Amino acid sequence: MNDEQDNLQSLSRIQILVFMGVTAVIFLLIAQIWHRAGSIALIPVEFNLSAIITGILLAMGVLLASTVLTKFWTPYRLSAEKYLNLIVSPLLIPDLIWVGLLPGLSEELLFRGVMIPAFGYGYGAIAISSILFGVLHLSDTQNWHYVLWAIVIGFVLGYSAYATDNLLVPITAHILINFSSSLIWKLKQNRELQ
Repeated sequence: MNDEQDNLQSLSRIQILVFMGVTAVIFLLIAQIWHRAGSIALIPVEFNLSAIITGILLAMGVLLASTVLTKFWTPYRLSAEKYLNLIVSPLLIPDLIWVGLLPGLSEELLFRGVMIPAFGYGYGAIAISSILFGVLHLSDTQNWHYVLWAIVIGFVLGYSAYATDNLLVPITAHILINFSSSLIWKLKQNRELQ
């Protein structure tokens, strides 16, 4: 294990929360600057029950697929556990709300809401934003299995925004995916410590 990895594994609860907050603010600023400077029409956020239900169903599908992957693809399971250990381990259960909300809102606005329209509002744009989204989840070079999964999820979330023309769908899904996977992992970790 190298020094960089040791430093990452020793982040405190406050450091993780501040990092998530600062990252969310940076992503929101980048999205706003890009939107205004590029005169990009954002994918709209339309609050309606259909979008929320679609987001919930999408989250359930992703969580189910992730569960299956963790059972049958050991390198992915190890990468996911390493990533969750880094981010979630220092946090308390109430903090997990922020794990859902901050990335769910800021990453969706930037990666789906701004990038997809900026790159041409089609499958190529979804692919580019998905790859960039996956790279965001690279914590070290051994974590590429998790990055591949993040790229796939980025494409699914991007396609949901594209197909529905409503950013609320991937926002809802992303918040629920992050919160639920973190909560499940945290509860499992707490059980193992007892």
